[in-house]
Amino acid sequence: MKKDIHPKYEDATITCACGNVIHTRSTVKAMTCNVCSACHPYYTGKKTVMDTEGRIDKFMQRYGKKH
Repeated sequence: MKKDIHPKYEDATITCACGNVIHTRSTVKAMTCNVCSACHPYYTGKKTVMDTEGRIDKFMQRYGKKH
């Protein structure tokens, strides 16, 4: 690698809107994010499942196999 052309790779802090702080390494010292793994519904288990049974039945009535 060439000397003095690459950015410094240092300790960094990522702060989420929920207040969670993540320590990592990056070329940017401080970053903010809106959603992290501590508050995202997919990771917390609070994900809402949309009721698709009615939609599937409606689709099958319209476009299902016709004899």
